[in-house]
Amino acid sequence: MDRAPPHVEETYWTERPRSRSAPLERRFLYRGELLAFTVDAGVFSSHGLDPGTALLIEHLGLGRKDRVLDLGCGWGAVGVAAAKASPEGHVVLTEVNRRAARLARANLARNHVANGEVRIGAFYEPVPDERFDVVATNPPYRIGREQILRILSEAPAHLLPGGRLLLVGKGSEGIRYYQEWLVAHWPGTVSVLGRGSGFRVVEAKLAPPPRAGPESPRRARAVRGGAPRAPTGPRRSPAGRSA
Repeated sequence: MDRAPPHVEETYWTERPRSRSAPLERRFLYRGELLAFTVDAGVFSSHGLDPGTALLIEHLGLGRKDRVLDLGCGWGAVGVAAAKASPEGHVVLTEVNRRAARLARANLARNHVANGEVRIGAFYEPVPDERFDVVATNPPYRIGREQILRILSEAPAHLLPGGRLLLVGKGSEGIRYYQEWLVAHWPGTVSVLGRGSGFRVVEAKLAPPPRAGPESPRRARAVRGGAPRAPTGPRRSPAGRSA
């Protein structure tokens, strides 16, 4: 098991890190575009893109109009990639570490992202009443199991019907435990989207919105035009569907 570096609590969860700033320039290719970032000490993955976050980005699976929450964004790799994948949507990046938040804002601008924003705060505090198509996170596992379970248990309240929570982690961080917890408690389906370098991306998906029945359009017209007429005979189900 990797030995935790000194002041790891500061690196992951301190609002104002005391580590001396040591910025570095990093780039990675995403969907044919070379994205450029500034990273720094006192921020998660301070030397560049870590394999877990890279795997998460690879399996985002976003639509062009998706609303995305990058929870615990660090220097903004996931948020920038999500904004590029959803050019007609909107991405909110949240982060408790103010140095990381400054980096994320700068990296959004550096990569010409106009459909994203950074908000400072822990957990879902910056988005109290908002819902998203996707919540994506590589959470700070060293803050403890209770706090990680809070992230998972509160996610459904911030997802639209059919929305997805994407969680990446490795065995030493307890990702199998959190996957099993989701299987037992999540109000929907849970699956593994990808594995690599000891990491796995777990997707927890809410049930989709209820589909309108075959008579819904007629009912809508009836409401606009007045009281509906009484049926004159027995109704039949459409072919291939059960009554």
